[in-house]
Amino acid sequence: VQLQASGGGLVQAGGSLRLSCAASGGTFRTYNMDWFRQAPGKEREFVAAINWSGGVTYYADSVKGRFTISRDNAKNTVYLQMNSLKPEDTAVYYCAAEVDLLVLTTTPGEVDYWGQGTQVTVSS
Repeated sequence: VQLQASGGGLVQAGGSLRLSCAASGGTFRTYNMDWFRQAPGKEREFVAAINWSGGVTYYADSVKGRFTISRDNAKNTVYLQMNSLKPEDTAVYYCAAEVDLLVLTTTPGEVDYWGQGTQVTVSS
């Protein structure tokens, strides 16, 4: 499956952005989907995950209450709504797909497919 992330940009602290990730070449509804991020000089870290149906979501503590992951299986797209953004949210954001539907992974090494990343920069 191919994943194409978009929606990144420059925003002031306290602002909002909505990331999208469009999937093609696979059966989207058979994948759990994730968002990860990687800041300069840091390891890639888990942000949010959603199961294949959209009925189960999971968030990193650092974004809980500010970010919302959702998906539209009819449009083969997963979203990340980011509100109350902070400078520490600055990173390249990656969407990812998991084939194993039994668990929602938070580990980059367990992801099966990656998108190309979209830059999010939050100014103070």
